Amino acid sequence: MKIKKANAGALTNFEVLDFLRSKGASKDPNRIIATIAPSELKVYDYLVETAACNQTRENIGSFLENCKEYDLAKAEILNIINVRPAFPVEIDPMIEQLSPRLGREKADNLLEMLTEVLPPPPNYKAEEEEEEEEDQEGENISGEQMETG
Repeated sequence: MKIKKANAGALTNFEVLDFLRSKGASKDPNRIIATIAPSELKVYDYLVETAACNQTRENIGSFLENCKEYDLAKAEILNIINVRPAFPVEIDPMIEQLSPRLGREKADNLLEMLTEVLPPPPNYKAEEEEEEEEDQEGENISGEQMETG
Protein backbone atom coordinates (compact mmCIF):
# COMPACT_ATOMS: atom_id res chain seq x y z
CA MET A 1 0.00 0.00 0.00
CA LYS A 2 1.33 3.45 -0.92
CA ILE A 3 0.56 6.60 0.96
CA LYS A 4 -0.70 9.11 -1.55
CA LYS A 5 -0.91 12.08 0.80
CA ALA A 6 0.20 11.93 4.42
CA ASN A 7 -1.98 13.75 6.95
CA ALA A 8 -4.62 14.65 4.38
CA GLY A 9 -7.05 15.45 7.20
CA ALA A 10 -9.44 13.94 9.69
CA LEU A 11 -11.61 11.03 8.60
CA THR A 12 -15.29 10.56 9.25
CA ASN A 13 -16.41 7.48 11.14
CA PHE A 14 -17.92 6.25 7.88
CA GLU A 15 -14.54 6.43 6.13
CA VAL A 16 -12.87 4.48 8.94
CA LEU A 17 -15.65 1.89 8.89
CA ASP A 18 -15.41 1.62 5.10
CA PHE A 19 -11.65 1.09 5.37
CA LEU A 20 -12.07 -1.63 8.00
CA ARG A 21 -14.69 -3.38 5.89
CA SER A 22 -12.34 -3.28 2.89
CA LYS A 23 -9.73 -5.03 5.05
CA GLY A 24 -12.20 -7.81 5.88
CA ALA A 25 -13.78 -6.72 9.15
CA SER A 26 -17.29 -8.05 9.75
CA LYS A 27 -19.62 -9.35 12.44
CA ASP A 28 -18.67 -12.87 11.34
CA PRO A 29 -18.13 -15.07 14.41
CA ASN A 30 -15.12 -16.68 12.67
CA ARG A 31 -12.96 -13.58 12.88
CA ILE A 32 -9.84 -15.70 13.04
CA ILE A 33 -9.68 -15.57 9.24
CA ALA A 34 -9.76 -11.75 9.12
CA THR A 35 -6.48 -10.03 8.30
CA ILE A 36 -6.95 -7.15 10.72
CA ALA A 37 -5.65 -6.54 14.22
CA PRO A 38 -7.80 -7.16 17.32
CA SER A 39 -7.75 -3.42 18.06
CA GLU A 40 -9.18 -2.76 14.59
CA LEU A 41 -11.96 -5.27 15.29
CA LYS A 42 -12.84 -3.37 18.46
CA VAL A 43 -13.03 -0.14 16.50
CA TYR A 44 -15.19 -1.91 13.91
CA ASP A 45 -17.52 -3.27 16.62
CA TYR A 46 -17.94 0.26 17.97
CA LEU A 47 -18.52 1.91 14.60
CA VAL A 48 -21.20 -0.54 13.43
CA GLU A 49 -23.32 0.66 16.38
CA THR A 50 -23.02 4.34 15.36
CA ALA A 51 -24.54 6.49 12.63
CA ALA A 52 -21.64 5.54 10.34
CA CYS A 53 -23.09 2.09 9.64
CA ASN A 54 -26.09 3.56 7.77
CA GLN A 55 -24.25 6.32 5.92
CA THR A 56 -23.08 6.25 2.32
CA ARG A 57 -20.65 8.39 0.34
CA GLU A 58 -23.66 9.88 -1.45
CA ASN A 59 -25.33 10.87 1.85
CA ILE A 60 -22.20 12.53 3.10
CA GLY A 61 -21.53 14.25 -0.23
CA SER A 62 -25.07 15.59 -0.30
CA PHE A 63 -24.76 16.83 3.27
CA LEU A 64 -21.45 18.56 2.50
CA GLU A 65 -23.01 20.26 -0.52
CA ASN A 66 -26.07 21.39 1.43
CA CYS A 67 -24.19 22.68 4.46
CA LYS A 68 -22.05 25.17 2.51
CA GLU A 69 -24.63 27.90 3.11
CA TYR A 70 -24.17 27.57 6.89
CA ASP A 71 -20.44 28.50 6.88
CA LEU A 72 -19.44 25.74 9.31
CA ALA A 73 -15.87 24.84 10.25
CA LYS A 74 -14.47 21.50 9.07
CA ALA A 75 -14.39 20.19 12.64
CA GLU A 76 -18.05 21.14 13.14
CA ILE A 77 -19.06 19.35 9.94
CA LEU A 78 -17.04 16.29 10.95
CA ASN A 79 -18.75 16.16 14.35
CA ILE A 80 -22.19 16.50 12.80
CA ILE A 81 -21.52 13.68 10.33
CA ASN A 82 -20.08 11.40 13.02
CA VAL A 83 -22.75 12.00 15.67
CA ARG A 84 -25.73 12.71 13.39
CA PRO A 85 -27.77 14.76 15.88
CA ALA A 86 -31.56 14.59 15.73
CA PHE A 87 -32.54 17.31 18.20
CA PRO A 88 -31.51 20.95 18.73
CA VAL A 89 -30.03 20.11 22.11
CA GLU A 90 -27.62 17.69 20.41
CA ILE A 91 -26.42 20.10 17.72
CA ASP A 92 -25.99 23.10 20.02
CA PRO A 93 -22.66 22.00 21.58
CA MET A 94 -21.25 20.94 18.20
CA ILE A 95 -21.35 24.40 16.65
CA GLU A 96 -19.44 27.15 18.38
CA GLN A 97 -21.67 30.13 19.17
CA LEU A 98 -24.59 28.59 17.33
CA SER A 99 -27.21 31.25 18.13
CA PRO A 100 -25.10 34.32 17.30
CA ARG A 101 -23.67 32.76 14.12
CA LEU A 102 -26.75 31.16 12.63
CA GLY A 103 -29.78 32.23 14.63
CA ARG A 104 -32.46 29.83 15.79
CA GLU A 105 -34.32 29.62 12.46
CA LYS A 106 -31.22 28.82 10.40
CA ALA A 107 -30.06 26.32 13.04
CA ASP A 108 -33.46 24.60 12.83
CA ASN A 109 -33.14 24.53 9.04
CA LEU A 110 -29.69 22.93 9.36
CA LEU A 111 -31.07 20.27 11.70
CA GLU A 112 -34.00 19.59 9.39
CA MET A 113 -31.69 19.32 6.38
CA LEU A 114 -29.33 16.89 8.09
CA THR A 115 -32.17 14.66 9.30
CA GLU A 116 -33.41 14.47 5.70
CA VAL A 117 -29.98 13.84 4.14
CA LEU A 118 -28.17 11.65 6.69
CA PRO A 119 -29.80 8.37 7.78
CA PRO A 120 -30.49 7.92 11.51
CA PRO A 121 -28.19 5.84 13.68
CA PRO A 122 -29.28 2.22 14.24
CA ASN A 123 -30.26 2.83 17.87
CA TYR A 124 -32.32 5.92 16.99
CA LYS A 125 -35.20 3.84 15.57
CA ALA A 126 -35.19 1.62 18.67
CA GLU A 127 -35.41 4.70 20.92
CA GLU A 128 -38.36 6.04 18.90
CA GLU A 129 -40.16 2.70 19.20
CA GLU A 130 -39.59 2.64 22.97
CA GLU A 131 -41.05 6.14 23.30
CA GLU A 132 -44.11 5.11 21.25
CA GLU A 133 -44.59 2.03 23.45
CA GLU A 134 -44.40 4.19 26.58
CA ASP A 135 -46.99 6.55 25.12
CA GLN A 136 -49.27 3.63 24.25
CA GLU A 137 -48.93 2.11 27.73
CA GLY A 138 -50.56 5.25 29.11
CA GLU A 139 -53.72 4.55 27.07
CA ASN A 140 -56.28 1.82 27.68
CA ILE A 141 -57.94 -0.28 24.97
CA SER A 142 -60.61 2.31 24.14
CA GLY A 143 -57.92 4.94 23.58
CA GLU A 144 -58.72 6.97 26.71
CA GLN A 145 -55.99 8.08 29.05
CA MET A 146 -55.59 5.96 32.16
CA GLU A 147 -55.42 7.76 35.45
CA THR A 148 -52.12 7.55 37.23
CA GLY A 149 -52.09 8.01 40.86
